[in-house]
Amino acid sequence: MKANRARRLNVVSRKSQELSPEGGNCLQITAIETAETETPRILRAFPAGGRERDGRHATGTMRILVTGVSGFVGARLVPRLQRDGHEVRGFARDPARVSVDVPLVIGDAIAGTGLDAALDGIEVAYFLIHSMEPATEPAGDARRDFSGRERVAAERFAEAARAAGVRRIVYLGGLVPRETPASPHLASRLAVERVLLQTLPDSTALRASIVIGAGSRSFRFLVRLIERLPLVALPSWRENRTQPIDERDVLEALARAASSPAVAGRSLDVAGPDVVSYGALIERIRDLMLLRRPLWRLRRTPRWVESGPLASRVAAAIAGEQPELIDPLMAGLASDLLPREDRAAELLGLRLHSLDAAIEHALGEWERSELLAAR
Repeated sequence: MKANRARRLNVVSRKSQELSPEGGNCLQITAIETAETETPRILRAFPAGGRERDGRHATGTMRILVTGVSGFVGARLVPRLQRDGHEVRGFARDPARVSVDVPLVIGDAIAGTGLDAALDGIEVAYFLIHSMEPATEPAGDARRDFSGRERVAAERFAEAARAAGVRRIVYLGGLVPRETPASPHLASRLAVERVLLQTLPDSTALRASIVIGAGSRSFRFLVRLIERLPLVALPSWRENRTQPIDERDVLEALARAASSPAVAGRSLDVAGPDVVSYGALIERIRDLMLLRRPLWRLRRTPRWVESGPLASRVAAAIAGEQPELIDPLMAGLASDLLPREDRAAELLGLRLHSLDAAIEHALGEWERSELLAAR
């Protein structure tokens, strides 16, 4: 066999999606695992023809790749893009975790596997990959740190996208503090953003705070704490402010960023219309859950109690979440996270939902599959 043959690549095609009797999603999947071949096969490949010189359809629709399609944002972005008539392909590591009907390439951005096949013929690619999960790399490997894994994934993805002739990468990161150093989590997001925009200058980065949605892990984390704690303790970070955003508004911003000339080469802060403290956010969620949980506003607490590893591990255990996810999220509570400028909605033509509308929508959707306390 030739030395330069491609590595093994799994490619699956989503055939159909139907509702199971229990109300969950049941997917029928046809999968092939190609042995080492020079030309990986992709089932349900994009149809040929109908393209203009710049690679777009005559109708203005595009061929788009959505990475992280097994995640909350990626899974919901796919049908939004399909609604506009775009041809969408997904990219994920584990097909068992993908719940949306889309042609799918299996690979790993950190290892670089599957990227060439996934990006072939793509005009716009969404980079929705993060690495805040338990490390699998051996001790001493720089990729054991989540920021190292995210940087490697971004570099390999950006280079593969440039080689494939991708016109734009759209990235969803996090808001950056104005006056204090960014937490490791937010600093990593900023580093990824810079890699992507430097490699493909026409790209767009959107920065958001807490996304309010039934599938948002940061929102679900807060709901679980409120639901399961008889008394909710609020350290001093409760006074810090942010601007949460409705998941519907994030998805609309992402969808429009694919083709808008006004956002090319820019980093934009996308935020909801309401500025709230973290304490007020928790109080609003509590009230809309119809709970009467008392809030204990702590006056003076050591930093390790407020947002250190011990605090995050205890909070993760209560909420049933991974400490590797909660630790960097809690570290970001140490300062205000507000948009630097408020032009994203104007440039993208967005109408934003209020915070209360976002919370009610998220809780209502959540309740359709699982009852919440006192709702």
